[in-house]
Parts: sequence; structure tokens; C-alpha cells
Amino acid sequence: MIGTLSLADLARPHLYVTTALRERAVSGTPEGPGHTAVAQPCTALHVITEGDGGAAGGSGIRRYAARAEPPPRPGPVAAGELRDVHAAFNAAQLAMAVVDPDGLVLSANDALAALLGTDPASLRGQVAADLVDLAADPRTWHAYREVLRGHRSRFRCTRRIKHPDGRSLWAEVTVAPVPRGHNVLLSIADISDRRELQARLRHLQMHDPVTRLPNRTLFFERLTAALENSSYDAYESYDSYGDGGTGRIGLCYLDLDGFKAVNDTLGHRVGDRLLAAVATRLTECADSDGQARGGGHLVARLGGDEFAILVEDSSGTDQLAGLAGAVLAAVQQPFDLAGQRLSVSASIGVVERLAAGTTVNGLMQAADTTLYWAKADGKARWTLFDPERNAHRMTRQALSSTLRPAVERGEFALEYQPLVGMADGTVRGVEALVRWHHPRFGALAPNRFVGIAEEDGSIVQLGRWVLRTACRQARRWQLEHPRERPLFVSVNVAVRQVWDSDLVADVAGILAETGLPAHLLQLELTESAVMGSAGRPLQALQALSDMGVRIAIDDFGTGYSNLAYLSRLPVSVLKLDGSFVRGFQDEAHPNPADEVIVETMVDLAHRLGLTVTAECVETAGQAARLRRIGCDTGQGWLYSRAVAPERIADMIRVGAKVA
Repeated sequence: MIGTLSLADLARPHLYVTTALRERAVSGTPEGPGHTAVAQPCTALHVITEGDGGAAGGSGIRRYAARAEPPPRPGPVAAGELRDVHAAFNAAQLAMAVVDPDGLVLSANDALAALLGTDPASLRGQVAADLVDLAADPRTWHAYREVLRGHRSRFRCTRRIKHPDGRSLWAEVTVAPVPRGHNVLLSIADISDRRELQARLRHLQMHDPVTRLPNRTLFFERLTAALENSSYDAYESYDSYGDGGTGRIGLCYLDLDGFKAVNDTLGHRVGDRLLAAVATRLTECADSDGQARGGGHLVARLGGDEFAILVEDSSGTDQLAGLAGAVLAAVQQPFDLAGQRLSVSASIGVVERLAAGTTVNGLMQAADTTLYWAKADGKARWTLFDPERNAHRMTRQALSSTLRPAVERGEFALEYQPLVGMADGTVRGVEALVRWHHPRFGALAPNRFVGIAEEDGSIVQLGRWVLRTACRQARRWQLEHPRERPLFVSVNVAVRQVWDSDLVADVAGILAETGLPAHLLQLELTESAVMGSAGRPLQALQALSDMGVRIAIDDFGTGYSNLAYLSRLPVSVLKLDGSFVRGFQDEAHPNPADEVIVETMVDLAHRLGLTVTAECVETAGQAARLRRIGCDTGQGWLYSRAVAPERIADMIRVGAKVA
């Protein structure tokens, strides 16, 4: 049985079926009302009843059937809205086009046509991507295709396009799906003014206002890009460089010598003018480099009076050396600044190397180190980076950073070198020599770390440990061998220990702690540290001498050699520098002058009541000549190298003569 549903039937649980069908009948699509597709014919719902019961309602089974009816005509409001939308699209100042899923233009407004120098009708059917060059790079093209396929909500990029009047303009391109449809809307906004403003702001941000050179930020941006490009090119062969690049990079890092004095005496205004004039000469030198590639070298002011010249694709150290020499000569020419004639110089650190594997920090650290070398070597020069010298500096830095903790960790040890009486060859005393058993660099002699300790002040802590350890060992020898003549121990003292610590109190405390008699302790100071001593150092030496401690001048004859001080200083011993003794090595052809000098110093010391020790005695011939001259004690490899304290104990035990 077939019949038409009544309103009462629609109120039953079948209502959701009826509603869905009617919505589809109105829209013609599963999406329901409001979809942009064309409306389909309306459908009326009829009921087919099978089985018993009839129309009165039995237990039969009902089926539903649809019958097409004529579609309703659009009302005047819908048509008006479409006309308004179309008019707004054409009148919009924003350039727009509707693009189908295949990427073809369906319609374009007047603004887009004017932007491209054509009319809207001629744009229909054209490939939209070609209008704004969206296929220029793979990433942009992929993102655009994803929007066309409906896999991405929107896409935006910036493109530079050609205006019909010949000028170039920057455009922001946006592609987004049309709601409830399969097409996309492409819009193009002219952002040339915004880009120009951004460029001006960036220029101000990236350039120094005094010299108008690129500043530190732009320099490091350019340097980073150069190294990244070289890392990419490293995978290519040399012949694959399209521009004939070398894959190398160079840097001249310079600092003006004495610029602070200009600021302090003539004022910052003159100083700024000088910086600007220097910048001009640096730029001229960079531009005149005949080996410059591409856009030339980048000249930047890194801050203060520091400048840098970045050389990309350098041809080798010769190019950088030539450039540094030209810069040095240019800067040293006098400057005429508003009636002021100024002369300055510069120190330049030069680094040139393969770019692959080089980091920004590594390159700048090498340049900074080399600049420091140029200044340390006397200024007004350029210095090339030396890997070996840098390795030494790195080792020195590593030692400096671990020196203080090494004392606490017990990494230091003392060895003792005998001081032998020249007359009978018996051991009279020993000199304590510190050794550093470094976990990385092995056993280090004093000349590897004592200078560092003096610079950073750790010599006070280290010197106190050496003094205490040496005195304790000397006292132990005395107690273990009471019948033998006790040995004195000689300890080196740095001048900073006299200035930065209470040396007198330290010595007194250590002697009291260890029980060593004061006359068995000898303190050695270099001639340069003792000569000219006044004030606190002289008072400290006098107090130590009054205490009974012997004071020795080490390396005598190589420093000031101010003999007038010898009569006023509380000195007990002169230790002749080894350079005098080495002059005695040629026994077949002795130099009479060497012997006269040594004999004179020995005689002078004896007349002043001082004893004399000769250092670096290595042969029996030297010992014989020194004995004949009258030296009291000798020290050197002829007798013994520096040895462990157990070996010294053996010498004491057997009462051995070492010569």
C-alpha cells in the first residue's frame, strides 16, 4: 500500500529520516542548507505498507519511497546578496582571484588586473601560480598545492613581482579555501612600503652610527652565513664551485693603539671623527684588494676602537698578509681632523684557514688571541695565527685553571739537589725543587708553572706548601741521623710572596711547627727581586736574617748587579748564574775573561763575608777551575740531579762524597 505521509506521521520516530531527506532536497548536497552547490528538485516522502492491517494500521511492514517535485525558485533576497558579493569582489582594493582545484583562475577582480597590467577577462583560465611565481622554490610550491587539494587550511608567502610601469614591488600572497566550496581565494597585498621601512630599520639596527660601517650584529650574521655556506659546499668538489670559490676564510682583527689617550685628552667628539676617518681608510684598503671576490670584503666596527675585515673565499695567507700590511700602512698615515693632526697605529691579528670545520667562536677566539700577540710583541704590527703558539697558550691556560686545586689534591712533590762543598766534595745542603705531577701533562718542571703561579697569585699558597714540606723533610733527616752533620735546606721564594703574604710570620710558624733550627733554612730570591728592595721587602729580609735564616741571591750576575746593595742587604750567599760556569766548558781553550770575572765576583763576595755557590757544574774540569778560584759550594749534574728524599737519606747515611 502506498500513501502520502501526514503531519502526524512526521511527529513519530521517523522524523529524523524525513528531516534529513528534506534538507538534502533543498540543498542538493549532503552538507545541508547554506552550501554553495545548485539546489536540486525537492523530494516528497511516500509510505509503502506491506502485509496485513491496511491503512487502519495493522502489523504490516512499512517502506519509504521518495518522489521528485519541482524546486522552489530563489527569493529576491538571495539574488540580491549574490549581486552585492560580486560587486564587492570587483570593487575591493585588495587584488584577488578565485582559483579552481586545478590551479586555474576562474575570476579575478579589477585590482588584480591593474596590479598585473591587464584586464580581468584575460586572467581567466591562466595558471594562478605563474602570476606570482609560486613555483620558484619547492617548499612554496608544495604548500600551495596542499591548499588546492584541501590538505592545508591556508598558505602565505612574500614575492617580488614586476609592476607594469617597470618598478619592482614586494607582494604578500595569501591562498585560502573558499568556505563550503572546492575553490580557493588568492589575494595579493602590496607591502613595498612596509618592506622599505623594515629595510631602513634593519639598516639602522645593523650599522654603526659613528662610522656607518656594519656593526657587530651584522658582522656575525655575515660570518655565520659564510661558514654555513662553506659547510654546505664542503660536500662538493673544488671544481663544482660555480663562482670559483676557494672554501677558505680570512679575518683581519685590528685594534687602534693608544686610542683611549685621544679620547681622554681631546674628547670623544675628536675620537669619533678619528674612528670615522679610520673606517674610511679601512674600506678603501678592502676595496682596493685585487684578490677580492664577489661583493668585496666586509669591513665592520665591532665596538670601541676594534674593527674587523672579513675575507670570504680567501686565496691563502699571502692575501691576508698583504691586506694587513696595507691596512697598517694606511692607518699609520697622519689624520687631519678639524685642525688637529693625529698619528695613531694599529695592532692586527690575522687568521686564515679552511672554512669547513671552522666555527664562529673558534675563528673569533683565534683572531682575538692573535691580536693579543701583536700587542704583546710591541704593537704597531700584524701577527699571523700560529697553531703551535696557541697550543702553548692553551696549555698554559689549562695549567692556570688547575693550579690552585692541585695543591689541595696533593699533585705536587719535592725533589732535592745536593749542594756540595768544593773543597772536600761532601754534601752540605740541598735545594728543594718542586715538581707537578699533572694528571694530563705528566711531570712538570718549575719553569712550566711557577711563572703562572706568580701571575695569578697562587704562588703564595704553593710557596707556603713547599716551605713547610722542605722544612719538615730537613728536620726528619736531622732526627734520623743525629750523629751526622745536619743538612741545610734551600727554598726558592718569589717576590710576590714577600708582598702578598706575611713571609716572616709564615717562616716563623713553620719553623716552630717542624722544629727545624733557623740556621738550617736558606731562602733564595732572584737578583732582580732583591736588588733595589726597599720598604716592606727589605724589612722582611732583615727580620728573617735576624731570626737566623740565611738569605741567598739566586742567578747573581744576570740582573741589576748593583754591588752597592750587597753591603746593605742581609744576604749570606751569592749563587753565581750558570752562564758564567758554562763558559768554563772548553777546557782546551779556556777564555781568560770568564775566569777573571768569576774570580772577581768570588773575591768580592768573600770580602763582604758572603759564601759563593756555583750553579750548573757539569764537568770535573769546571769543578777544578771553580775550586781553584775559591768557590765554596757547587751544584749541578756532576754531583747529582734532583732526586727523591730517600736518595738524600742514603747519602747522609753512608757519609758519601759525591765528587
